[in-house]
Amino acid sequence: MYAAQLSLRSIGMKRRILIALMTVLLIGFLLPQHLRMPVEGATTGSYHPESFWHHPWGRSGTHKGVDIFARKGTAVNAATGGCVIYTGVLSRGGNVVLVLGPRWRVHYYAHLQRIETRSGCWVSTGDRIGTVGDTGNAQGKPPHLHYSIATLLPYPWRIDGDPQGWKKMFYLDPTDYF
Repeated sequence: MYAAQLSLRSIGMKRRILIALMTVLLIGFLLPQHLRMPVEGATTGSYHPESFWHHPWGRSGTHKGVDIFARKGTAVNAATGGCVIYTGVLSRGGNVVLVLGPRWRVHYYAHLQRIETRSGCWVSTGDRIGTVGDTGNAQGKPPHLHYSIATLLPYPWRIDGDPQGWKKMFYLDPTDYF
């Protein structure tokens, strides 16, 4: 009898955990996403519209974002609201900021001259998070922001025959949202 009660409690607990996880997942999809150009003063002429998924592209093989060119020190603002999940230095990206935004998408800002936010903070669309620079593998190149959007929940219908085309289920073309 006691074992049966424990088993029923365990099932009830698992059900509550599953419902809580599904609720959190759903809320992430319901949060509104209003993207805007992350580099202050930039226009569609500030980047090459066909640079997303360009191949070949250095050690990464395929360019999974867009490079938005601007003067060093130009403000970089959050393209969407979300939780800053990482600030720091990565070998290729240099000074980077990662923001977890609506729809479970990670917004990656790389090559920053300065980082002006910190991990654990909440940023709103348009909040200043750093400045354009040439850190990481952008040293010696014109200053720019490398901006990419990755989804934590894969979109398998986006897979195609391009080089590394299977990775398209995780990366979205930021230029579709400007």
